[in-house]
Amino acid sequence: MHVYIEDIGKHEGEEVTIKGWLHNRRSSGKIHFLILRDGTGFIQAVVSRAAVGDDLFKLADHLSQETSVIVIGTARADKRAPTGFEIDVKGFQVVGESHDYPITPKEHGIDYLLDRRHLWIRTERQQAILRVRHEIINAVRDFFNGRGFILADTPIFTPAACEGTTTLFPAQYFEETTAYLTQSGQLYNEANAMALGRVYCFGPTFRAEKSKTRRHLTEFWMVEPEMAYADLNDVMELAEDLVVEIVARVLDRRRRELAVLERDITRLESVKKPFPRLSYDEAVQLLQARGLPIEWGGDFGGPDETMLSEQHDRPLMVHRYPAAVKAFYMKPDPERADVALGVDVLAPEGYGEIIGGGERLADLDLLLARIKEQGLPQAAFEWYLDLRRYGTVPHGGFGMGIERVVAWICRLEHVRETIPYPRMLYRLYP
Repeated sequence: MHVYIEDIGKHEGEEVTIKGWLHNRRSSGKIHFLILRDGTGFIQAVVSRAAVGDDLFKLADHLSQETSVIVIGTARADKRAPTGFEIDVKGFQVVGESHDYPITPKEHGIDYLLDRRHLWIRTERQQAILRVRHEIINAVRDFFNGRGFILADTPIFTPAACEGTTTLFPAQYFEETTAYLTQSGQLYNEANAMALGRVYCFGPTFRAEKSKTRRHLTEFWMVEPEMAYADLNDVMELAEDLVVEIVARVLDRRRRELAVLERDITRLESVKKPFPRLSYDEAVQLLQARGLPIEWGGDFGGPDETMLSEQHDRPLMVHRYPAAVKAFYMKPDPERADVALGVDVLAPEGYGEIIGGGERLADLDLLLARIKEQGLPQAAFEWYLDLRRYGTVPHGGFGMGIERVVAWICRLEHVRETIPYPRMLYRLYP
């Protein structure tokens, strides 16, 4: 009976078949210990000469790393084993040989590993990260689906460089037309919200910024909810609830993976409501008091975000940034036109912004003025302006980058490990 390693506890004392790969092996002379993986977990298979005979026993002594094998044996409880079980092998067969596997237990440089990313993801650590990523994505979908949001995905090809071409990737779109890879689905999502009330899109987004920081990828996944009849407070509450739900879900279902990553879960257990909230003004004063060279009106850099978030054991919400550093579609504060009704959520432990959003500008005349101020082509926005012409309402939403959330929850040094095949400034392979 074929059994996945993660389900082995249901089959104690039974004969099972494991189909997987040889992760590692060692020998004590009379017994071979094969560490097997099958994509769901790792388990030790014990091979004795008496159980398998001379030929298979000798073959087991020469199996090389990542050889694919089918192993038949009895599942036995063993408290010393990481999974609590081992396999007493009765027989096995080699499916595909592996020779001179390039990733060995020794240390390798990051470029070496990234060049072999298609193999690097087989390691226990990388599998743990990708399983946490999977859990985060499922938690996001369940959160919004459970609250009545409708998944309404938005285009990856967009017709105009709506916020300037320097950070967009152009793509040839048939003979005469240039399209651009999307930076965000937000504008289309606003239209979806006017039809469906509460919506979200979830897909890949692309940024052509020539950034080489540990927080940036050129291709990443983002979830973007949008709500009709919503203000900044509604947006902040939704963001807060989402982050709390994600962290709780990972703690509940991915303890084993967090242990593999040696993650201090007490830091994650502190992620509860309410999150501290600071205005941009208060944040600037705090940074200046600590000696950082920030002036009012400037956007926060990585060191600024790290300094702010280090003061708290849970994410920090910074709201009401200067309108000048925010996008044209952000609504100005009615009580103070020089700040926008926006919010960034900064993860603790130095991981910076994981969510950015706010209330959208619903007034047609003000929106037209902002488009002209920023030198944007009005013709490209006529469809977007229609949303203000035909039944405009207060509305808002945000975008959350999945990779940054994975990096924070797994406590990774760099976002390049958060996605199976990272795309960065100088990396497009494999």
